[in-house]
Amino acid sequence: MTDRIYIQPLTLAPSPQAFEGEAVRLAGGMAYAREFAVMVAAGGKVTRRELATSATIAGVLAGLPDALAEEGERQWGNLRMAHPPLELGERTVRLDQPQVMGVLNVTPDSMSDGGQFLDNEDAANEHAAAMHEAGAAIIDIGGESTRPGAAAVWEGDELKRVVPAVEHCVAMGAAVSIDTRRPAVMEAALSAGAQIINDVSALRHDPRSLEFAAASDKPVILMHAPGPSGEVAGDLHNDAKYGNVVFDVFDWLAEARDRAVAGGIRRENVILDPGIGFGKSVADNLALLNALPLFHALGQPLLLGASRKRTIGALSNEAPAHQRLGGSLALAQVGMDAGYQLLRVHDVFETVQARNVWRGLRDAALTDFSALAD
Repeated sequence: MTDRIYIQPLTLAPSPQAFEGEAVRLAGGMAYAREFAVMVAAGGKVTRRELATSATIAGVLAGLPDALAEEGERQWGNLRMAHPPLELGERTVRLDQPQVMGVLNVTPDSMSDGGQFLDNEDAANEHAAAMHEAGAAIIDIGGESTRPGAAAVWEGDELKRVVPAVEHCVAMGAAVSIDTRRPAVMEAALSAGAQIINDVSALRHDPRSLEFAAASDKPVILMHAPGPSGEVAGDLHNDAKYGNVVFDVFDWLAEARDRAVAGGIRRENVILDPGIGFGKSVADNLALLNALPLFHALGQPLLLGASRKRTIGALSNEAPAHQRLGGSLALAQVGMDAGYQLLRVHDVFETVQARNVWRGLRDAALTDFSALAD
């Protein structure tokens, strides 16, 4: 078994003043950490763990074998890497603070709002406008359900569902991402004005997807899912076998990143998503959510899609999807505290409000009330 290294930020703080300048700013955002767990693992089991700060991490890494030390240096640099804004047509989305991505499902059977907007164009347009006005930086449009057991979707139907929605959202001035696994749908949506490709199969469903995404030069969201990307999107939930779910998802996303870059996608165009709820048990999801800051070590902007997920229901007496607002907001705050740049949510108004309050608290924390007087 090959040893691997992982650097997990601990002791998160609302400002660098909390640790008298010793805190590290994660990914150029508004989350800070002072202590870091430097872990060496083999076969999913931690064989060595040391705590480090910015002042001591060089010494900790120097005590490791050369290959691990080199990878550790890369991850340490990645944790502190500030990411440039997303230039999405006429809109610029900054990544130095959390941004909200609103979900628009034009499907008959999605987990949360399937069927609500499929055959009611006015309702879909009204919902999109409400999300845009509420402060969604991006509207994510999908025409294929990815829940377990969802029926297969013909490409022609997916096109008919999503293209009009993209055109409408673009016309009202929104930045749009297209949630699809199919290169023909990607191409049609981008031609209609979409600016981001969001592929839950991480460009694995169709061998042409990687080539198209590279040629488009658009940002691409790559999500972790354990299963193969077969004809039915629900297959992505299958074959979940983890030695250590946190390390396994980290390694999988690192490989997806490297595969995308080797295929011609510019590294700054790669956004990663740990895939909460996809082929993961409640325990798996909770482990990932508790380890969210670790994924900054991959060196890419990060997306959290935990809104209305089944884990929330499992922790709240099996509340149905439309009654999971409180849990969704709690997990959105977990993502904000961890420095995640994009929050994919169904309840945009409430999440934007929570983000704005969170942002106000962070801004206020830059003036430390407990600082010693001169």
